[in-house]
Amino acid sequence: MTQQIPQDLPAYPEPTPEMTGVRNFRDVGGLPTTDGRRVRPGRLFRSGHLAHATETDAEFLASLGLHTVFDFRNAADRAVEGPDVELPGVRNVNVPLSDPADGGEFWRTVREGGLDQLRSLLGDGRAAARMAESYREMIRHRTAEHGRVVRALAEDSVPALLHCAAGKDRAGLSIAVTLLALGVDRDAIVADYMESNAPHNRYRLLRGTETPETRPAEVTELLAPLFDARPEYLLAAYETVDAHWGGLDRYLAEGLGLTPATRERLRDRLLD
Repeated sequence: MTQQIPQDLPAYPEPTPEMTGVRNFRDVGGLPTTDGRRVRPGRLFRSGHLAHATETDAEFLASLGLHTVFDFRNAADRAVEGPDVELPGVRNVNVPLSDPADGGEFWRTVREGGLDQLRSLLGDGRAAARMAESYREMIRHRTAEHGRVVRALAEDSVPALLHCAAGKDRAGLSIAVTLLALGVDRDAIVADYMESNAPHNRYRLLRGTETPETRPAEVTELLAPLFDARPEYLLAAYETVDAHWGGLDRYLAEGLGLTPATRERLRDRLLD
C-alpha cells in the first residue's frame, strides 16, 4: 500500500520546550483525526527516558499534571541509563516492549564494536532492514502490552507520558497505536514520528570515548539507520496491521482486545 508522506505537521497551538536532560519530548495535541476532530493538548506526551532529567526538567514535567508515566524500557536499558526521575504524585508503570536477551549481543556490538564488526552487522542495508522488522514484530507480538496501555489511557491514566530510551521506536510505535485507535490520520502520525529527527530530539549514543564530533564518518553512517526516524519503519507497522490482522478494526479488536466502548472512552478522554 502506497502512502504519501507529509512534510509538515498541522499547526500546533503552543510550542513545546526543549529540556536539558530529557530528549525528544513533545505533546501530540493538535493531530487531526479522519473525522475532523483533534487530539486534545495536555493529555498525551512522548519523550525519551527521564533518567537524566535536571531539576528544572523535573519541575516542568511535574507542572503537566501527569497521572501516569509509561516506561517501555527493559531491565538492560534501565541498567545503562538509570531509573526515571521520580515525579511527585505520578504513577510510573514499566511495560517492557523488548526482551533484554533479544539483541543483547547486537547492541553491545553497536556500542563497543570496531569498524569491521559494524560493517558486517549493519552494512548493505542490514541496519534498516532490522529496524523495519522490529516494528513488524512489535505489531505482531506486543499486542498484550499495547492493549494494556490503550485500555489504561481510556480508563484513568491521563494525562500520560509514554517513553522508552530514545522516545523513537518503542514509544513511537506505542503512540502510533494509540493515535490509530483514536482515528488520527495515518500521515499525521508519520509526520509527528519524524519530529524525532530534529537535532535536539536525537538520542546520544555513547561509544567508548567517541563523541559525535570525533566519531569516524563511516561509523556514523553505519549507525544512522538505527537512530533515524524513517517513514519506512512506521509504514512497515501499518502494512503489518493491514496484512497480518486484515485491517485496523480487526487489529484493535482482536489483537489489542479493545471493545467499541473502550475506544469511545479513549476518544472522549483524548480528543477535542
